[in-house]
Amino acid sequence: MNRSEDPTAEVTDLLQQLIRNQCVNDGTIASGEEARSVDLLAGYLAGAGDHEVFEPQPGRASLVAKIEGSDPDAPSLMLMGHTDVVPVNPDGWSRDPFSAEVVDGFVWGRGAVDMLNLTASQAVAFRRLADSGFCPRGTIVYFAVADEEALGTWGADWLLDHERDAVYADYVLTESGGFQLPTADGPRLPVLVGEKGTFWTKIRVHGTPGHGSQTYRTDNALVTAAEVVRRIAEYRPQTQIHDSWRQFVEGMHLDPEIRAALLDPDQFADAIAELPLGIARHWHACTHTTFAPTVAHGGTKTNVIPDKVDLEVDIRTLPGQTGAHATAMLREALGDLADVVEITSNDDSSTSSPVDTPLWDSLARTSAQLCEGSALVPSLMVGGTDNRFFRRAGSVGYGFGLFSKRLPYEDYATMFHGNDERVDQESLALSTQLWEAVARDLVG
Repeated sequence: MNRSEDPTAEVTDLLQQLIRNQCVNDGTIASGEEARSVDLLAGYLAGAGDHEVFEPQPGRASLVAKIEGSDPDAPSLMLMGHTDVVPVNPDGWSRDPFSAEVVDGFVWGRGAVDMLNLTASQAVAFRRLADSGFCPRGTIVYFAVADEEALGTWGADWLLDHERDAVYADYVLTESGGFQLPTADGPRLPVLVGEKGTFWTKIRVHGTPGHGSQTYRTDNALVTAAEVVRRIAEYRPQTQIHDSWRQFVEGMHLDPEIRAALLDPDQFADAIAELPLGIARHWHACTHTTFAPTVAHGGTKTNVIPDKVDLEVDIRTLPGQTGAHATAMLREALGDLADVVEITSNDDSSTSSPVDTPLWDSLARTSAQLCEGSALVPSLMVGGTDNRFFRRAGSVGYGFGLFSKRLPYEDYATMFHGNDERVDQESLALSTQLWEAVARDLVG
C-alpha cells in the first residue's frame, strides 16, 4: 500500500471509523462490542506483523499485533490503546457525538481524546513501521484493548492473568500526556509516570417502606441517601504534597512565589483559585483524595416510601494511600451515618514507574525533535488506565502522546468524559510520528 509521508489523512480516517463504531461501554458485559473495532483494526493492519484476537466475553474482543524482535534479550515495547468509550448524552453536544465530523481541522466525537486518537495513531505508526521493513532488536506490540472504561476486567486485567506471554511487554505507552504546557523556558510535556488509585464504592442505604401519602416519622431511605450525598459532597480532604506532585511543580520551572504556594498545603487552595478551571481541577485532584457521588438507584413507585437506595461514589486515592485510608476518610465524611449504611469497595491502589529508564530517555530525545524547545516533566494521572496492570506485572508504563498548541490542556481537561470532545489533526500527526520515532529509537 502506498502511503503519504504525512500521516494526517490516514490517521484521521482511521479515527473517524473508530468513533463511528460506537463502542460504548456502560459497565455491563453486553455493552461495548469492541469486536467491531477489532475487526476494523485487524483489517487495517492486515499483513503487518503477527495477529491474535482474544474474546473472553462475546463482543469483548482485544487485538494483539507484533513485529517480532531479532534479539530475544532486547526489551519489548508496547503501544496500547483502548477501543471502548464512555456513554454520552448528545443533548449537551454541538454536533453528533458519533458523526466524526472534521471541522476546522478538528475531528469531533466521543473518544476523540479518550483515547481513540492515540489508538488510531499507534495503529498507523505500527503499520508504517511494518511497511518500511523495520527489523527491531526488541519486539514491538500493538495492543487494541477492550473494557478499559470499566476497570479493565475483560481487557488488560484478564489478558495479563490468562494470556501473559501474548501481551506482556517491558515498556508500555498508553494514554495520555504530552500536552504543551507553556513556560518561560519553553513547552513542558507531562509524562504520566503514575496514577491515582481507584476505590469505587457502593453505599446501600436502608429504610422502612410505607405509603407515600403518610410521611410523618417515616424512615425514608431516599431522604437518608440525600444526606449521605450531601455529606460526601461537602467533605474536604487535606492537601497532600507528595513526591510526584513535587517533581511536577519543580519540573515546570514556575515563578518561585507560585512554586512555593503550590508546594505549601496551607497556600495551595488560594494558589489554584484563580487558575483556569481545567488546570485547577487537575491540580486539585493531583493533591487530594477525591470523592464524587455519581450514581443513585432506589425507590419502586411514586406512592411508596423507599426502603432501599444504592449510591455509587468514585473515590480516587493518592500515591501511598491504602484502601484503609480511603475507608477512614469516607467514614469521617459520613459521621454517625457510617454505622447505619452498608459500604462495599473495590480497592485498586495507586501505581507508578520510575523516571530513570531508557523509555524516559527515548521519549525525551524524540519529543524534543518534534516539539522544539520542549522538555519532559513527570506527572500524575488522576484517573485510571490499563498501565496499572502492566506496572504490577513488572513493566515500565507511561502515559504520553504529543499534542499541538491547537489543543491546550485546559480544553482537553474539560472535554475528557465531557461534551464536545474533539482533537485536532496536527496532534494526530504528531502522535503518529512520535510512536514511530520512539520505536526506532528504543528497540531499533
